Amino acid sequence: MSIDGIRIGTRDHVGWIELDRPAKKNAFTPEMLREWGSAYRRFEADPDVRVVAVTGTGDAFCSGADLGSLARGTSSPLESRRMMTEYVQPVALAADDLTKPLIIGLNGVAVGAGLDMALAGDYRLAADTARFSEGYIRVGLVPGDGGCHYLPPIIGRSRALHMLWTGEFIDAATASSWGLVDEVHPFENLRSALEATVARLAAQPPVAVQLIKRAVRAGAHGDLRLSLDLIASHQAVVQSTKDSAEAMAAFTEHRKPHFEGR
Repeated sequence: MSIDGIRIGTRDHVGWIELDRPAKKNAFTPEMLREWGSAYRRFEADPDVRVVAVTGTGDAFCSGADLGSLARGTSSPLESRRMMTEYVQPVALAADDLTKPLIIGLNGVAVGAGLDMALAGDYRLAADTARFSEGYIRVGLVPGDGGCHYLPPIIGRSRALHMLWTGEFIDAATASSWGLVDEVHPFENLRSALEATVARLAAQPPVAVQLIKRAVRAGAHGDLRLSLDLIASHQAVVQSTKDSAEAMAAFTEHRKPHFEGR
């Protein structure tokens, strides 16, 4: 499926979202946001989708909001809030509800809400030419799409505050050293690296992959005893699946496993 500015599709158990407004550095419109959030919801509900991937076209991942399109209908504080809660933030909430891996391919610059959208991912690959900025402060705004929530745990409080307070750009090498991105590749190799990463995840037993993600997220907000109790239940569920039996058989027989997602 494709609408103006965004392409959405599935292939080989992967749900793909590609921002496609290269002339506008993939700045998003309200229509793009609606489709983006809806795609996350559909992919979560689709049993054939095991991994979700997001990337952009051209030399930008996402430069944030198209301020011209989003400014329409925001002449009052209440209308501004409605724009945030009905268009922008539902994408972040839908991403947060994904139990499947969310992999981000940062093919270029990510600014403001564009960076916030990437921070919601579980794993980020970046082109060596990519640059990153929480640029809200430069236009007199505050992060509206989860930047203040996601950034400090990823890179540390003081570095996060520096990015948020100054709006300065960091390059891909710095982002890698800070833990903001997990892999850096030459620009021309990023797409193939992204496809290899999602293919590898899609080849894993999907129930186990999803329960691992749930356990990691729960562990970040709970104590050790709660985490161990949760994982004991998860283990019992996983061991009852056909995929678990197939994984054990394939390991014993020295062959490649075939997973059905159950």
